[in-house]
Amino acid sequence: MKEYSEDEFLMLSGIQHFVFCRRQWALIHIEQVWKENYLTVAGELMHENAHDKGMTEKRGNTVITRGMPVYSRVLGVSGECDVVEFHRDDKNGIGIFGWEGKYTVLPVEYKHGELKEEDVLQLTAQAMCLEEMLCCEITYGCIYYGKTRHREKIEFTQERREKVIRLFEEMHDHYKRGYTPKAKKTKGCNSCSLNEICLPKLGNVRSAKEYIEKTLSEEIP
Repeated sequence: MKEYSEDEFLMLSGIQHFVFCRRQWALIHIEQVWKENYLTVAGELMHENAHDKGMTEKRGNTVITRGMPVYSRVLGVSGECDVVEFHRDDKNGIGIFGWEGKYTVLPVEYKHGELKEEDVLQLTAQAMCLEEMLCCEITYGCIYYGKTRHREKIEFTQERREKVIRLFEEMHDHYKRGYTPKAKKTKGCNSCSLNEICLPKLGNVRSAKEYIEKTLSEEIP
């Protein structure tokens, strides 16, 4: 199986943008265009709160790590997990260097809204990174939604794992070619922070960069 070098790594969190809208992902990750809206700000606050109490703490037989860096050479990605819980389990767990006993691994992602496919695939990708790094098997994780204040248990099925692999292969191909898909209006456009930049005026030009440069040149007398 192909392995990527570190200089080829993409942002793991980009899978969320890619599933929501391939054009949005390309505008952000290839063309470096970004704009905040209330949804992106709310999401960032959720992640800040998840990382707020320091890197690691212990609660009984559970060790909680926040903002843990992860990567996968097979997927060609790197990023951070909001929270990774290590639960003491001397029968079924794995050994962690410097820790007494064995532990099972539970990734937990924090989100603002409600359960979405892109969140599930992002968490699955995090688990695949952890498995590669720790030489273990992780069968499920959790997503905590601020809106419902509830943890959703997510099974890491073979179907979801295969979809993650296919999506990152497509993302690497787009990134290598510098390819930005054309604008295609969907119901998700109304909640997209790039709506004013992307649609509908960009549908007939090659990139957001070209559009911005063209607009600026027209405004300058």
